[in-house]
Amino acid sequence: MDAWVASWAAEPQRKVLHDMRRGWIARGQLLHDSTRIARYLASCGAVAGDRILCAAKTSYDLVVFHVAALRMGLVVVPANTAYQEREVRHLVRDAGVKLAVVDDAGRADWIRAAAPDTVVIALGPDGSGRLICDAPDSPLGSDELPLDVAAADDPAVICYTSGTTGVPKGAVLSHRNLITTATALRTAWRWTEADRLLLCLPLFHAHGLLVGLHGSLYAGASAVLLDGFDIDGVLDAAHEHQASMFFGVPTMYERIAASKRLRELARLRLCVSGSAPLSAQTWRVVAAASGQRILERYGLTETLLLASNPVDGERRPGSVGLPLPWVDIRLGSIDHSGVGEIETRGPNVFIGYWQQPQATTESFTSDGWFKTGDLGTLDPDGYLTIVGRKKELIISGGYNVYPQEVESVLRTLPDLDDIAIVGTPSPEWGEVVTAFVVAPSWGESERARLDDLARRELAPYKRPRLVHVVSAIPRNALGKVLRAELVRATPSPQPTEAHDNTQ
Repeated sequence: MDAWVASWAAEPQRKVLHDMRRGWIARGQLLHDSTRIARYLASCGAVAGDRILCAAKTSYDLVVFHVAALRMGLVVVPANTAYQEREVRHLVRDAGVKLAVVDDAGRADWIRAAAPDTVVIALGPDGSGRLICDAPDSPLGSDELPLDVAAADDPAVICYTSGTTGVPKGAVLSHRNLITTATALRTAWRWTEADRLLLCLPLFHAHGLLVGLHGSLYAGASAVLLDGFDIDGVLDAAHEHQASMFFGVPTMYERIAASKRLRELARLRLCVSGSAPLSAQTWRVVAAASGQRILERYGLTETLLLASNPVDGERRPGSVGLPLPWVDIRLGSIDHSGVGEIETRGPNVFIGYWQQPQATTESFTSDGWFKTGDLGTLDPDGYLTIVGRKKELIISGGYNVYPQEVESVLRTLPDLDDIAIVGTPSPEWGEVVTAFVVAPSWGESERARLDDLARRELAPYKRPRLVHVVSAIPRNALGKVLRAELVRATPSPQPTEAHDNTQ
């Protein structure tokens, strides 16, 4: 954190963050406020290494507590604001949280019930920390409180995985991991002090917090904090604040691409997409209408960012690009079609899973590469393409089917708002390829068009044999399809619904 502090002290009047309630905040103000809050946390009994849960909507106040915690060596545990009581209680107990910062009284009650000794701090309307439970009545910490002295390999953040395949695990990221990624992005994305980022991604997720916010602070740039996404809010802010960068997830770009304001993306220097696959079709629509070549990148909670399409070179739709500086990528167990599990190593890779040594060991190869669980291909130029998750792989009649490949083909259908491909149980074939579609008017003619397209573009074993029309595809906050929910909600097909993979 000493790099942040040095730049803030050198140019205290320079703008750093814009908050919707507070307006622009200068570097010197952020330095002063984070120092004050660090002393406040110390007065609550916090010491380096303690875990602090942050569960609040995006605001300057939340940023100050986050920065203050890192500066005094606390370990930040970001919590999704959509989490319900069971999920919050798991984080609090599993991480051994000592302090919590919230903006919701109900959430505070859940935390107190899970861990009565936890000091809960509410973000009041004036932005100051206001205790809402018993806490030490002592003055703010001493001026001698050590700040900005955490070692590179000390834990900085514990980010809990989504838990779509089980109980969430805490991925422990060190200060070195955070600095490595921020430095790599500053180099790869030509991120400078002149840039201004529109940041509407939630600060409970690595994309918004550790890429968007941290990247801006390390580059010495500025950021406009937006509490959520809507097309007018983002594009109005881009114009008002003369923004140069926007980070989003595919759902956001799809909505902008369908709007009358798509051409306004042309005013931005760089648009980045991540956290879920961006369809090549959306990429081309945006490029044709605005000239904006969306830069797709790739990362995980455990590794932060691994790969990115180049700023100056060829940005290939459907690909997540080339390895970032200091990151090594390889494919393990490559099959006959060139698909293998993506493995990586480098100073960006996490310390391990919180208090789960066996899970940590199992996530690495015998020679020290982290197994991402993602399946991909590498072309002769070194560009990486993600074809799906290893655990989402559909095996039908002994053939491997990658959901993302099938989705990419079928997304070109007219009058199709959304689609997800999963494997559903079949007593004869193990699994059959099943499509869930969101379509305004679906009937026999639409199904015929889907079948015709699948026959032209996909091998027989990859074609959907079951199609379900739904009102919406379940996704998490970052736009990833919750395939397990779709599988659970689907009855097993009968043997008559099986198919001949040899056709």
